[in-house]
Amino acid sequence: MNKNFRNAVLVAAIGGALLTTGCATRIKASSAQNPPPKEAFATYGRIEIKPVVFKAGYVGDASGLAKIDENFRADLAESLARWNQRPANGRTLVIEPVIDELSFKHGAKRVLLGPLAGSSGVLMHVAIHDASGAVVANPEFFQRADAMGAGFTFGAHDNLMLTRVGKLAAGYVMANYDTPVGGPTGADDKAVAR
Repeated sequence: MNKNFRNAVLVAAIGGALLTTGCATRIKASSAQNPPPKEAFATYGRIEIKPVVFKAGYVGDASGLAKIDENFRADLAESLARWNQRPANGRTLVIEPVIDELSFKHGAKRVLLGPLAGSSGVLMHVAIHDASGAVVANPEFFQRADAMGAGFTFGAHDNLMLTRVGKLAAGYVMANYDTPVGGPTGADDKAVAR
């Protein structure tokens, strides 16, 4: 009995260590709030949205990138169509979303390992510039899916993370259309790099 108890304690200790090491994502945001752009986006007669891409040299999960791109475009589609129906004024705003880091746990890994697969996280910045390349804004957006929550929902939280980061980025574009006001990055105090 004493030997069984020791083995049970050892297994519990190892399991606990695995749970705590797999939980936190190392991806961090630089702040909780994005500054306002240099000017309102409405001052541009045309707004062009580029596809979401990984930063140069970064290799990440292509399915996660595709889902973020799909969500970002879907959230902006109606507004973008309305904005681009206005008369052209010779000024074009270019919006280029770039994924800096993406840790996306999904599929069999998430189902089989649950919380042991670890947290998911994404950090994306959106380069917003005019046609000549002059920077108007460069906001960043962060989201994560906690290992425990994502593990016990079989990856639903991982997928919602991709939806949320796309909505945050689209929300920034819409909120700064008429007046430059900035907006949240999506990071809380724990997710801001110190």
